[in-house]
Amino acid sequence: MDSQGDPSQRSVPGEFKLTAKQAEAERLLQLSRRHTLLVGGARSGKTSLLVRAIAERAVRVAKSRHAILRLRANAARASIAFDTLPKIFALCHPRARLKPHKSDGYFALENGSEIWIGGLDDNERVEKILGKEYVTIFLNECSQIPYASVLIALTRLAQVAGDLHQAAYYDLNPTSKAHWTNILFGEKRDPISRQPLDDPDNYVRMFLNPLDNAENLSADYLKGLQRLPERQRRRFFEGVYVDDVEGALFSYEQIARARVEEIALPRCRETVVAVDPSGAANAQDEGADEIGIVVAGRGDDGDAYVLADRSLRDAPAVWGRIAVHAYREFDAQRIIAEENFGGEMVRFVIRAADPAVPVRVISASRGKVQRAEPISALYEQGRVHHVGRFAKLEDQLCAFTTAGYRGEGSPDRADALVWALTELMLGQTEGFGIFEYYRRQAEAAQRASAAPERPAAAMARTIKLKPPAETSTVHADGKVYLADAHGLVEVAEQEAARFLDQGFVPAA
Repeated sequence: MDSQGDPSQRSVPGEFKLTAKQAEAERLLQLSRRHTLLVGGARSGKTSLLVRAIAERAVRVAKSRHAILRLRANAARASIAFDTLPKIFALCHPRARLKPHKSDGYFALENGSEIWIGGLDDNERVEKILGKEYVTIFLNECSQIPYASVLIALTRLAQVAGDLHQAAYYDLNPTSKAHWTNILFGEKRDPISRQPLDDPDNYVRMFLNPLDNAENLSADYLKGLQRLPERQRRRFFEGVYVDDVEGALFSYEQIARARVEEIALPRCRETVVAVDPSGAANAQDEGADEIGIVVAGRGDDGDAYVLADRSLRDAPAVWGRIAVHAYREFDAQRIIAEENFGGEMVRFVIRAADPAVPVRVISASRGKVQRAEPISALYEQGRVHHVGRFAKLEDQLCAFTTAGYRGEGSPDRADALVWALTELMLGQTEGFGIFEYYRRQAEAAQRASAAPERPAAAMARTIKLKPPAETSTVHADGKVYLADAHGLVEVAEQEAARFLDQGFVPAA
């Protein structure tokens, strides 16, 4: 294989064309690293790229031996032996003859190279496969393969074949952040001992997703992935590892249920920009946390709407300008900021960008979890809506648990969001715990029930309306109207006109 030049521009027989992202992945595979992981969403080209790399190695160096392994032998045969491998050779090496040895489970090339294909669940076949040494081992669909099986397979990555470096390839659609691939390639720690790797540079990974391969996929297929339930969507479309945390205060499914697009956004009565500062000196200060900058508003329906996440890591002058720009862009009423790095410093940074911007500096008198719990309750009630998707912010939210934050680094984005929603929805910025939140709700309900009853004649009359198609829940002025078993919504007579303007019709 010619290792010079841009792989995406290299002419190959047939019609095998690489997208820009796939060409970047192929360049990664040309590096002399012992372990390479391609991870990401479905149909992004990961498996085809790795099978192609093995084909190139087998054709170029005679008598080299390569293994492609999955957990299940029948899946390996169906997806690799009968599909991907023959297609790759037909496109990229049409003159190279693949001779199948079905009973033994491998293909032979005329130059003496062998490509073995099997499953780690077939003891007899595993003994036959792992009785040999290989210069390449590809572990396909690693989300299904236990790490103990991986270790056994890697003991056979020992063949010396020409100038080929010994290489282990891996791919998967990402699963939980606790999966061994994320610990090994993301955290650079041994999955068993959890100790740092002594050769971290030998473990490299790259993310590829369906949108990186959009030119080779149908629009309907991509839409189908986008419409998956949130957890599956993040795995198969966005191609990211997700938190699977016990006692989590927030969930991806919860966020997804209340998500809205901008077209559905009500008029915001009040908007704030919340800033959670850090000690970052500049964008290259990798040791510092990011500065959380989140914009949120309270709609005319009484619900909260997360409008933007402008968080970044940069110098104070830069993040000050970003916060002020967000204030202007969303016509906010004020900027609120936590004084964990000095209240006067925060005021100075923001007012240096614009002296006229109202700034309120707040102090954290409660822990992060105590502040986040009442906000979690608002999410449970469906009263917080993300306008679009904020992947990093949502990852941080879903790593908050009753026992503390379980994500990587600091929850800077989530902290800023909590400050913003506390300001908008809870009436003050000290932040109280979940028990205090529910106590106040209970007191409000008790006061309402203790109010003297009005004569029946004085009570507001109500009427029932039929909502527009596919509408079962309506938010208006802080109230929630639910359709009954007959699909009708009951409203006060004096409020009926506004509903009729929105497409409701009187019940028959």
